[in-house]
Amino acid sequence: MSTARENSGTRLLVPSLMVIALVVAAVASLGAPLITTVATTFHVSLNSAQWTLTIALLAGAVSTPILGRLGAGPYRRATILGTLAVVVVGSALTVLPLPFAWLLVGRAGQGVGLGLTALMMGVARDHLPEERSAPTIAQISVVSIMGVGVGYPVAGLLSEVGGVRAAYGLGLFITTIAFLAAWRSIPAAPEGRSAHVDTTGALLLAGGLFLALYLAGERSLWSRHLAVAVVLAVVAAVLLAVWTVTGLRGKAPLIDLKALRHPAVAGANLAMFVGAIGMYVLFTLITRYAQTPHSAGYGFGLSTFVAGLVLIPFSVLGFVGGKLTPPMLKRIDAPFLLAGSAVVIVGGFVLFAAARSNPVDLLLAMSVLGFGVGSFSAAMPGVILAVTPKSETSSAMSFNYITRSVGYSLGSALGGLVLSAGTDTGHLFPNDSAYTTAALVGIGAMAITTGASLVLARKRSPQAAPVAAPTAAPAAAPAGSPSRSGQ
Repeated sequence: MSTARENSGTRLLVPSLMVIALVVAAVASLGAPLITTVATTFHVSLNSAQWTLTIALLAGAVSTPILGRLGAGPYRRATILGTLAVVVVGSALTVLPLPFAWLLVGRAGQGVGLGLTALMMGVARDHLPEERSAPTIAQISVVSIMGVGVGYPVAGLLSEVGGVRAAYGLGLFITTIAFLAAWRSIPAAPEGRSAHVDTTGALLLAGGLFLALYLAGERSLWSRHLAVAVVLAVVAAVLLAVWTVTGLRGKAPLIDLKALRHPAVAGANLAMFVGAIGMYVLFTLITRYAQTPHSAGYGFGLSTFVAGLVLIPFSVLGFVGGKLTPPMLKRIDAPFLLAGSAVVIVGGFVLFAAARSNPVDLLLAMSVLGFGVGSFSAAMPGVILAVTPKSETSSAMSFNYITRSVGYSLGSALGGLVLSAGTDTGHLFPNDSAYTTAALVGIGAMAITTGASLVLARKRSPQAAPVAAPTAAPAAAPAGSPSRSGQ
């Protein structure tokens, strides 16, 4: 590779990392505003159409740890390009005039891209100077969440103008751009890396996560086939338990679970898990409330596109919160910023619970939520990476994103359950008071997140040393040799 191309690649690296993280998040979120349109276009039930969103989240949760381990090895560039190629092919399947089953296959292919966010962080940490890598990683974390707010209104507009295929055509266009950006700018991984993918562990984790997220998304299964749901829940618990035991005993686990026992890492993942539940509860409450017709006695009856515009303040203020956080991290410990961000999110819940009589109230609540989520997302990597070696960046952050994905799914399910419980028999829409109850549940979740972050701040050492990278045989590695991921 020529020097000119190296300089060009370095100059384009940060924008490319941002574009890729933004695109994969936006494309995965395309299912949310299109559920009703998909149901009418393909003549399927709303429950079936809901799978266009669920299957993308499932694919992302399953692919994240595998891509994280592959990204820790010497073939990270090939892994990124190959994954983006899968996303592009999946996007093409959503555009082609094929049956509904192929649409689900395409959405699964798009969801695989969610596992790339942790790899983008690994690339930034390896190839940028320290003073640039930390804020870049923070911004990658932020744009991966802000992508939801970007994709929702645009998809809604395209759906209203040109139908569901036009909306998915946006996904094909931007994923192709992301692939070309990666091809041009993503460098090879540093020498001395190796990564072994634990196939058995990958299958156990994939099976356990699939069942857990499936049960979280299929609320009707619990009411109509309780015995089946309980059996599947037990199977999921057994698969995840076996994965945990084998991961702790294995020499090259899919995820280094021993490192996850570090107080900073464990506390950060707990905060992310509970925080994600709370964040997604409010996110879904506001969007659903905005689209509820006036005939229900509340709501504003907004179209998909106009309701999507409510998310613009979420994205804008989230970006602002993410930009302000890195400078603040130089003065305030990341766990304290996590706690403060959780308190801001609580403020969004309080606003929604107390005032939602006009769309301006929703815009204000969504603005506060966006600022809190942006700050929270930007502070989170600092907590984990402060005790993680460079070679394990992708793997460590991939587990954090698994907890986020599971938390989002549970938050969506929890909000739906509360609203369902507040729906009178024979009525289509829940009572207005059910939204207040759901908001109070979200406040409780964020209160737990705040407490976990404060405990983490007290326990964290002022000069925490990175957790040592696992080795297959400590005596076999000569002194001074480079760390080897997954060995």
